[in-house]
Amino acid sequence: MSSEPPPGPGPQPPDDDPFRKQPPPGGGPGGPYGDQPPQGGQPPPPPGGEGGPYGGQPPPPPPGGGGPYGGGPYDGGGPYGGGGPYGGGPADPLAGMPPLADSGKRTLARLIDLILVAVVVWLITWGFGVTELDVDTDKVQFGKSFAQSLIAAVLFVGYDTVMISRTGQTLGKKLLHLRVANLDNGATPSVQTTLIRSLVLWIPFAFCCACIWTAIAGGWSFFDRPYKQGLHDKAAKTVVVSTDA
Repeated sequence: MSSEPPPGPGPQPPDDDPFRKQPPPGGGPGGPYGDQPPQGGQPPPPPGGEGGPYGGQPPPPPPGGGGPYGGGPYDGGGPYGGGGPYGGGPADPLAGMPPLADSGKRTLARLIDLILVAVVVWLITWGFGVTELDVDTDKVQFGKSFAQSLIAAVLFVGYDTVMISRTGQTLGKKLLHLRVANLDNGATPSVQTTLIRSLVLWIPFAFCCACIWTAIAGGWSFFDRPYKQGLHDKAAKTVVVSTDA
């Protein structure tokens, strides 16, 4: 049998999303925990011992008992000091991400996008105006209103979905150095995630309560803690971060 060590895993392919959170540094050649033994294993025997790896004595109990990292694997006594798989709770999703965006800048970016798309909506609905000859006025106004709302919904949802799923940024967010990111890994949201986010934001805006819903959904980020999410962010599990850092 060959005594040569097995070949390493080789180079990993680069991530195509430069904004994805990177794994924390650490882990020497001895493994992901540095010089600590793997869970369930035993440390190497110290030199000069007698009668066994601990000089004939049973191994000392770990502080707190339980597992090899001092206590049960999820009791907060592990090498992560809390906030990890051995540290008494889930890791902070924001670790490794840029800082969260200022809610005021988010509002300004949304206003820029709103004006840009609203101009296109107005031009389209103006170009396809409805004649009122021999048609009841109430029906005409209702038809115009619904058609305009439908065009607005399609354009706003399409604009957000296409732009954010490609780069995480609309034009307004790009101008103000903001970006939408997945809360769990910091990556650019997928088309499905962005579509959910856009539908929650723009369908009520287009068909029933434009100003009120925009103020509630977007303004939620001013008060939400700890992730400063709007209601559309909560539905899609996204956050908005700054790209200045």
